[in-house]
Order: sequence, then C-alpha cells, then structure tokens
Amino acid sequence: MGQGRREIILAKSAGFCFGVDRALRLALDFAKEHNLESVYCLGELIHNNLINESYAKRGVKIEDDYKLIPDGANVIIRAHGVPKEVYDDFEKRKINYIDCTCPFVSKIHKIVSEIPTEGSVVLIAGNPKHPEVIGIMGFCTAKRFVFDNSETLEKTIAENASIISENQVYVVSQTTFSMNEWDKCLKKIKLLCTNPIIFDTICKATEERQIEAGRLSEKCDAMVVIGSTHSSNTVKLYNICKENCKTCLIESAKELNGNFLSGSSTIGVTAGASTPTVIIKEVLEAMSEVENKIVNDAEDFEALLEESLSNMSTDQKVKGVIVGITPTEVQIDIGRKQTGYISYNEWSFDPNANPADEAKVGDEINVVIMKTNDAEGTIMCSKKRFDSANSWDELEAAIESGEMIEGTVTDIIKGGIIATTQKGVRVFIPGSLSGVAKDEPMDALLKTKVSFKIIEVNKQRRRAVGSIKAQASSARREAQEKFWEQAEVGQVYTGVVKSLTNYGAFVDIGGVDGMIHISELSWKRIKHPSEILNVGDTVEVFIKALDNNKISLGYKKDEDNPWAILKKTYAVDDVVKAKIVGMTAFGAFANVIDGIDGLIHISQIANKRIEKPQDVLKVGDEVEAKITEIDYDKKRVSLSIRALLPEEEIVEEEAPAEEPAAEEAPVEE
Repeated sequence: MGQGRREIILAKSAGFCFGVDRALRLALDFAKEHNLESVYCLGELIHNNLINESYAKRGVKIEDDYKLIPDGANVIIRAHGVPKEVYDDFEKRKINYIDCTCPFVSKIHKIVSEIPTEGSVVLIAGNPKHPEVIGIMGFCTAKRFVFDNSETLEKTIAENASIISENQVYVVSQTTFSMNEWDKCLKKIKLLCTNPIIFDTICKATEERQIEAGRLSEKCDAMVVIGSTHSSNTVKLYNICKENCKTCLIESAKELNGNFLSGSSTIGVTAGASTPTVIIKEVLEAMSEVENKIVNDAEDFEALLEESLSNMSTDQKVKGVIVGITPTEVQIDIGRKQTGYISYNEWSFDPNANPADEAKVGDEINVVIMKTNDAEGTIMCSKKRFDSANSWDELEAAIESGEMIEGTVTDIIKGGIIATTQKGVRVFIPGSLSGVAKDEPMDALLKTKVSFKIIEVNKQRRRAVGSIKAQASSARREAQEKFWEQAEVGQVYTGVVKSLTNYGAFVDIGGVDGMIHISELSWKRIKHPSEILNVGDTVEVFIKALDNNKISLGYKKDEDNPWAILKKTYAVDDVVKAKIVGMTAFGAFANVIDGIDGLIHISQIANKRIEKPQDVLKVGDEVEAKITEIDYDKKRVSLSIRALLPEEEIVEEEAPAEEPAAEEAPVEE
C-alpha cells in the first residue's frame, strides 16, 4: 500500500450487534456443557465463515436439514431463527436445544403468529431464501407474500389484487431490510392497500448502522466494508456506501487490496453485525501498515473469540434487550444463560420516572452488572449507574457548548434548589438563578422538570452549579419576539396552566402568558377557575384579543354552548324530562339540558289552582314537561306540566301579578 498519510475513520457501530453477541455466548456455553460429539448447529450460527469454522473445529456439526439430526442430539438453533415446525419436531423427539434466535427476530415470530389465519394477508419484506425470512414464514399461518424490493412488491400486489383487497393487510420486514427500500415499499403499500397494519421490525441497531455508514461514506474518499458476502446486513452496508464513494467488501485483512486504497486520503471502515472485533482490528492494522500477525488459523481465532466473550464481572458495562416487565423489576436478556434483572430503584435517578411506562419489550438498553448469582441463575443490573458513568464529563462539555441540560427538581434547600439530571447528577441552582421572583416560594418547582445551563463544574468535589434563569430568560425573549411577529386573533395554541386567580387562569402558550377570564372558562356559572382547571393542566386555547402586549384567551368552545345544543335537540311543543332544581313564589325551575334551566310558571304546574309550587313539587323531582316557548335572545325557556295533564275542572283565576322573568339559572328556595 502507498506510504502517504491517510485518515482512517472507524464507524462507531461496526462489528457484533447484540443478537450476534448473544448467540455466540449462548452457543459457546452450550458447546462446553455437552458432549461435542453430539452437538449440532442447525444451519450456520451466524454469517461468518471464520466463526463457523471455529465451532466446527471444536466438533460442532453444521446440519441444514433438521430432519437429519438424530434423536438424543444437542442442537444450537441459529441466530436467524427457524420455522415453528422445527421446534415442534424437537419437542416431539425430545431433542435438547439452545435457542440462539435473536430477540428481535423472535418478536417478529410472535407478531405473525398472532395474526388471524382467516381474513388476513401478510406482506413480508425480505429475501425469500434468507433463513430469517424462512423462519418468519414458518410462524405465519395466514396467507403471506414475500417481496425483496418495491418493484417486486408492486407486482405481487397486482397479481394478487383480489385476495389483498378482500382481506386485512399486515406488513412486517426482515430485521436487516434496507431502510431506503422499506420507505419506498411503505409508500406503495399505503397507496395500493386499504388501511394496512404496519409493524416496524427493522432492527434499530441495523437502522443506526445503515445511517452511520451512509453519513461516513459521504465524507470519505473510499470505504472498506468488512463482513461476509452471505450476510444480508453487510451487503446492504456495501450498497449504501458505494452510492457515495468507491467501496470494497472484504471478509478479512487477506483480501485488502493496496491499489484500491491508493490516492485516498480519507478512508472509512464499517463492518457487518456478524464481524468479530479481532477481524476489524486486523484490517485496521493492515491499512495502517502496522506489522502484526494476522490470525488465519481457526484455533487461534477461536481463542481470541472466546477471550472476547469472557465471563461477565461486576461493574461490567453490557447491552441487553428487555424481555419482560413486572410490577417491581425489568427483565433483560444480556446474552447469558442467567436472566438479567433491573429493580425499579435501579432504573433512573429521576424520581418521577416510571419503568412500567418507559420500558418496552424489545428495546435495547445499556446497563452495569452489579451482582451475579450463579446459584439462582440471576444477574442484578443497573441502568441508572450506567447513565451516570460519564455524566461529569458531559456537564463540563455543556459549559463550553452552552447546551441545555434537563433535570427534575428533587429538593428545595436553603439558598436554592437541587435538580437531578437524567443521569443522576445533582446540580445546585441558586434561588437567584431559579427563575422564581425574590419574594415568591420555590415549592411549586418541586418534582417538576426544568431546563438549565451549567455555569460551573468541579469534578473533584463533585459539584455542579446551574442556572434556570439564564436559559429561561433568553428562551423566553426569543419566544416572545417570535410570538408577536405572527400572533393573530383566532389562532389556536396548546398551553400549560401556570396559575389561577379569582378572575381567571394564566396560561403559558410557549414562552408567553395569556389569560382566560373566568367567564370564558365554562358556559355554566362557576365561582372559581379551579372548578374547571388545575395548575399544570395542558389546555387548548385560542386568542380572543391582543391589546398592549396583553393576550386574552378563549377556552370554551362554541359547539359546547348549551343554547346551540338546545337548538339542535329540541323545539317548541317537544316534551322533555326535566329535573326540578329550584323554587320561587311564582314557579319552579327545571333543568332541561346541562347548562339550561326552564321556568314552569305556577299556573303551569297543575290542572288546578295551587297556592305555591311546593304544594306539588320538590327539588330533585323528575317531571315530564312540554316546551311552550324558547327565547334565544333573552336566553329563556318556558315549560308546562299542565299541558300534558287532563283538565279535571275549570277554575277562574285571578290575573297574576307581574312576576320576574325566568332566569337562565334557578333561584334557590
């Protein structure tokens, strides 16, 4: 290779993914525990020739056809998974097996197995000959079709239009499917299928690896992709990179061509999910022209592999996948036979965090191993300790960058507050920098999330000082300027209730405060805003008026106006069921609908003369009454019970004195 200086950039996500790492650990332990003469691997464990050769060297036999595996054998099920019929056969023949299927692949098996057999069609994005796709198909009992690109998809839908149009369509993908191709396919599926149910089953690690490879290849003169040509995710990395720069795909350092690298000053390196660290290291050394022995012998490779998969110790940082959630702990798979557990108090430093809400089965997380109990087969882990490991360095960097830090106020102390970051660092914020006015209490901040800037860090003393005011004042100024540039009457906002007064509620609508007058909170009469809202509520409001930097907000909606509802629901001469809610000398008030009370005049209560409404009615009675008049301008409704009663006698009545008109709300007795 050439002698010029060159920059070599290794992708952060190059090498083993969680699923591969887990499969190798499980398989290695299983092979050690059993007689090697009777250990079989059902297909290649992963798509890497050197690893498969190392297992063969130990005596593990690779067999592609599960029916040829003899009774009594010990079997390693590959990381790509197998069809359900294989599990059924092994159970029937009582074959002992270790399931190394990647948890992300197992998740797809569960999804397709739960799709109804009748009335469903499953579209599977992937290579129909790939073992992962074959395994997925083996768990799917519904009608299914496989497509490997958008063109094949369109052809498949066209050829099976009648079946697809008459059934509910479900969509899944191979975990290593190309993201760019997936996006193209989804657009066509949404266009050609009615209400498809789509599951995003591309592995997040695969997604991140593809994005990173694309970005790295854009700024490099050349890219070296390390991995097997049989590996789906490796080939996709190669295809992504070659669109941006010259790219080669190699399986080991022996295949590296010096002529390919000549003339390139910046070279990027990435590797597929089945590529061991030792191979990546060899390639980097060869590219850097460092004389080191290249491992070619399977035995040497096996020793390095086993060393890289050494037993876990306390304080080791590992990746895991969430496999279960209970009311007290989160269960994770960290690639060992023992189950990993994270107790809720080791989940987060945020006192408001709820692991039951935040944790999702299938999510990949980083943890620190606290304690291994081989007797019980458990490993106690901590997520929050991993989160806090590098937090002090991050806070120091935040001073230089001015980056905002988020935390939760966990303590109110003399002189200020303590905000605990998401990674467990306690930051002191002086009262003068808390954003709270001098004479106001800071209690309202307790247990709330706040954003602040770091203004001082002392790693030795483990002391950090922050300022909400610095962040809030600049952010608020920007928000106010932006608001007044585009604010118009009628605009709708989502805001947060900041405070309540006797005359209304103040709402933060994104850096500026507006007020909802008490009369705008409800169509009913209320005595205090707290009957409708609480501090901290998220509300939808609209601008009613803008005047001298004052913002008047509306909250109640026209469609909730009881008079509008009455107009749509009832007309004069309709009969309603009403509840007596108040009495006066001249009649009774009855609730027609929520927010509107009608007057039953004393002359309309009975078919005979009565001295007072209480002679016939009492508050709480439910009666049938006829609507005799509706005055929308004066907001009055007149009702009559008498109109629905038979006339038993005709009694001449004295003309009643002029009574007060019916009010919208009843007068209490």
